Amino acid sequence: IRDDIEEEDDQEAYFRYMAENPTAGLTQEEDEEEVDYDSDGNPIAPTTKKIILPLPPIDHSEIDYPPFEKNFYIEHEELSSLTEAGVVELRKKLNLKVSGAVPPKPATSFAHFGFDEQLMHQIRKSEYTQPTPIQCQGVPIALGGRDMIGIAKTGSGKTAAFIWPMLVHIMDQKELEQGEGPIAVIVCPTRELCQQIHSECKRFGKVYGLRSVAVYGGGSMWEQAKALQEGAEIVVCTPGRLIDHVKKKATSLQRVTYLVFDEADRMFDMGFEYQVRSIASHVRPDRQTLLFSATFRKKIEKLARDILVDPIRVVQGDIGEANEDVTQIVEVLQSGQEKWGWLTRRLVEFTSAGSVLVFVTKKTNCEELATNLNQEGYSLGLLHGDMDQSERNKVIADFKKKNLPVLVATDVAARGLDIPSIRTVVNYDVARDIDTHTHRIGRTGRAGEKGVAYTLLTTKDTSFAGDLVRNLEGANQSVSKDLMDLAMQMNMRQNYRMSHFIIRSFDTCMFYQIKRTALLEFIPLFDVSINIRTVEFKADVKD
Repeated sequence: IRDDIEEEDDQEAYFRYMAENPTAGLTQEEDEEEVDYDSDGNPIAPTTKKIILPLPPIDHSEIDYPPFEKNFYIEHEELSSLTEAGVVELRKKLNLKVSGAVPPKPATSFAHFGFDEQLMHQIRKSEYTQPTPIQCQGVPIALGGRDMIGIAKTGSGKTAAFIWPMLVHIMDQKELEQGEGPIAVIVCPTRELCQQIHSECKRFGKVYGLRSVAVYGGGSMWEQAKALQEGAEIVVCTPGRLIDHVKKKATSLQRVTYLVFDEADRMFDMGFEYQVRSIASHVRPDRQTLLFSATFRKKIEKLARDILVDPIRVVQGDIGEANEDVTQIVEVLQSGQEKWGWLTRRLVEFTSAGSVLVFVTKKTNCEELATNLNQEGYSLGLLHGDMDQSERNKVIADFKKKNLPVLVATDVAARGLDIPSIRTVVNYDVARDIDTHTHRIGRTGRAGEKGVAYTLLTTKDTSFAGDLVRNLEGANQSVSKDLMDLAMQMNMRQNYRMSHFIIRSFDTCMFYQIKRTALLEFIPLFDVSINIRTVEFKADVKD
């Protein structure tokens, strides 16, 4: 019996709660255990808790904050003439679901945003031709000064959706004075993503002479503190490192009026909820807050209730599903030894199409594969959690510049890499879970480009096969017979164990919500008398 169907989903519950509790405030949460990279380069919970104490409480009523403007959006005349039916049809075409009070109409071109020529020149120079769906809806919301929950697949263009309005927001305010902290803070889970967003902030911010500083674990505290003290309108950070700098008075959050939490679900997975809440509680309550996440689980829902005010929620595509711009191909092999031959036979073809990213689960396997490929004459880079930050930065830079056609990496690289030249992702080892798989394959097919992701399974990967089938179906991808057969092996074992208990306990059994195909696979295990329509049968277990 399925247990994933509820009368009211998380999103509906969230907006019902906000309607009933408009003054929902910040609540205290229990400590979460911080997660760091393990020796394989994958984020997991440490055996000992790394304590990052929250920022001390602050009474905002005692601070005389200067007023500031949030709303810079003027609806374009082409959008003003759009009827409600036209808006519904446009959102359907863009695969957007929008909830909240009085959301703006989605734009369809950059001209609708009302950006000045300086910013538009840089956007064109960066080879943007038209806004992505999340930008079409998200930019008008952010320009209008509204709080926003953005739930979008990886590679959707969401970074630009909060950076462009941020620049308009900053330019309306008075210049920073000596010793003042940033106007905009962007909080994200990993140093790689932090560096990537920082790079985008510099690219677009330079047209106005705005400064961006990236602060993250693994970088020099002294150099980061020096950059913060020199002054920067934008700070891109990981949660713990920002808290460290605020405690040491290297910066202040008093000027912050634009706050972004990117990949909030990942921050929660890594144990940063306490730090996220601490940062939010230290920024003036009338700020503008944007929260982006790949999913909208209950903890994210609760965070949104507590730190956002009357937000608009934008969902692009289906929550938690894979990117449809990525063609997924699953290869079922008889053993792990066959993976090497499969990869080496195809690597020349893959590199001729563009850059190749190969994911391996463990650091030792990652190094072994990279060494073997080097011995075969392939030029490649290696990325895992035991490398120091300067080494990792150099590898990523060389891969981005196409000096290295292949990158072999652990999941330390699964988030934050935004490299348009990646055309092929190979999951040499299967991911630890389906969410990690989704973010792995999202390294290709970025911002509307097409890509291909190969996943190598062996006959031992039955438990992952079922999740992968659902993932493929959710992204409108074909499911091969080999993959379905592998997934059914797991289902058959589970069904047999369940039925062995039930049938020995009861003479008559009734099963609900079982697909006919699954049931027919189930029948040969038993001597049965069965009515498919009612799915009711009596059975004796075969000896």
